[in-house]
Amino acid sequence: MGVLDFLGGIVKPITDLIDSLTTTEKEKKELSNELVRIENQFLGKALEYEAKLLDSQGRIVEAEAKGQSWLQRNWRPITMLTFLILVVCDSFGWLAFRLSNEAWTLLQIGLGGYVVGRTGEKIVEKVRK
Repeated sequence: MGVLDFLGGIVKPITDLIDSLTTTEKEKKELSNELVRIENQFLGKALEYEAKLLDSQGRIVEAEAKGQSWLQRNWRPITMLTFLILVVCDSFGWLAFRLSNEAWTLLQIGLGGYVVGRTGEKIVEKVRK
C-alpha cells in the first residue's frame, strides 16, 4: 500500500533520530510512544480517505448501472471488450502496430477500475437486500 510506505518513509528518519539522541531511555521511550501515536493517527486518516474514495467510486458505478441510457449502462463492458480484442490481436501479431507501454498501462488501470467497480456494484446490491 503506497500510503503505508509513505508514512514509513516519513517516520523512520524521526525514529532513527530519537534513537541517536543522548537522552535517557525513559525520554526516548516517551518520544517513541508519541511518534507511534501520531503515526497511527495519520494511518487512520489515510484509511478513512481510502474508504470514502472507494465508496464514491462504488456510487458512481451504481449510478451508471441504473442509468436510463443503454450506452450509460454498458460503456464499461464495451470498453473492456474492445481492449480484449486489441490484446488478442496484439498477442497474435495481427495488428499493423504493437500496443505501446502506455496502452498496456491504460489497460491495467481500466481492468482494475472495472473489476473494483463491478465488485462494488455487487456488494451494494447484496447490502441493500
